[in-house]
Amino acid sequence: MSLPHAILTALLEKPSSGLELTRRFDRSIGYFWSATHQQIYRELGRLEREGLTRALPSAQATRGQKKEYEVLPAGRAELARWTAASQDPKPLRDTLLLRLRAAAVVGTDGIEADLRRHLDLHKEQLAEYEEIERRDFPPGRDAVEDRLRHVVLRAGIDLETFWTQWLTRTLEELAEPQGPS
Repeated sequence: MSLPHAILTALLEKPSSGLELTRRFDRSIGYFWSATHQQIYRELGRLEREGLTRALPSAQATRGQKKEYEVLPAGRAELARWTAASQDPKPLRDTLLLRLRAAAVVGTDGIEADLRRHLDLHKEQLAEYEEIERRDFPPGRDAVEDRLRHVVLRAGIDLETFWTQWLTRTLEELAEPQGPS
């Protein structure tokens, strides 16, 4: 996924200012695609220069007033093209897994505490996703748009479930007494 496509998606859902986009990224898209305030503003400028978005005309011209952006037909067409394109899965790159591999060589000092910290963080994220699911996806919300948003959330739930289970098993395995070497 790329930041311009994440921004086009968010703007098609609701025209927004850069600040509003940043807040929305923090609450939804940011769960699976993050961006800083500066990255969002830089990309908004580029999308506007390329004719994919435009700043909506404001009611009054005042200095420092926030611009609200909307997607133009060319932006919708680009997002539709990108959505329909084939893309290969990306290989997993996770620092924790690399650190565990390194611990096999240099020793496990500090690893168990960090694994527990990761487990706590993944449990918190899982609880947050499950609360969003309860709140935002009650039975009967079955329009295709709702189902697509729900499957994205389910991916997050499933991923956090995987990490909590994997971390729990890893901690149990590390706690097992070692046999003679």
